[in-house]
Amino acid sequence: MSSVIMPAKTHIVIPARFKSTRLPGKPLLEIHGKPMILWVAEKAQTAHFADDMCIATDDDDIAKICMDAGFDVVMTSSEHVSGTDRLAEVAAIKGWADHDIVVNMQGDEPLVPPLLLEQVKALLVADSDSVMATLCEPIDDYKTFMRPSVVKVVSQHANDLQRALYFSRAPIPCDRDVVLSNDDYRNPPKNAYRHLGLYAYRVRLLQQFVYWPQTPLETLESLEQLRVLESGAQIAIAVAACHLPAGVDTQEDLDRLNAMSLTEFQNPIG
Repeated sequence: MSSVIMPAKTHIVIPARFKSTRLPGKPLLEIHGKPMILWVAEKAQTAHFADDMCIATDDDDIAKICMDAGFDVVMTSSEHVSGTDRLAEVAAIKGWADHDIVVNMQGDEPLVPPLLLEQVKALLVADSDSVMATLCEPIDDYKTFMRPSVVKVVSQHANDLQRALYFSRAPIPCDRDVVLSNDDYRNPPKNAYRHLGLYAYRVRLLQQFVYWPQTPLETLESLEQLRVLESGAQIAIAVAACHLPAGVDTQEDLDRLNAMSLTEFQNPIG
């Protein structure tokens, strides 16, 4: 007798680690009197397309604050080298089916529109040959294009689907004619796109990812998504349906959010 395959479920996971090079203890830092991780978790609750949501952390203080607020918390290892590895541990602990979808909501982006979480999930559902999905947005500023902290992505179109070809901290793609000319050109190429750190994964990818060794390009660029591409898997990508406001990487970012009015913070204009 054949086993019955249950419909795929969608799980939102918010990785929240205490250690941060630029801003230690970042999830616990307050925005308008509330720890940032709680703002993110509350935003995730408004994403009604998901079946459930949890916070994945390796820190007892983060776990306590989230559990006291009524959120589901999964304690994970402090040895993970990437957020994807942490999500894989959560999926294993939870026993999620390999065809389920996990949406990774960054714990330092309290302004992320739930619309984008739903978009990245729908993108993966629509592309059955991809194991992962993500989003991007056009770059129209030359300084942003040149900045190594801004990850760029180039993609291909196949059968009305868009898939990532490569991610880089370098300014790609390169406009050959401009580079070979002596013009003082200070605009990015028309097809320059910034990668947004929003992901949807199939659980089966997470199960495989943890056994794949770190790859040369992943190590060189310090971009974990390159491990997926270098391993021969496909990543679906699309232009974001709305703007993703900047997250919190530095003290200046935190100060900027605290300087916003509470109304503006809770209802940012993309």
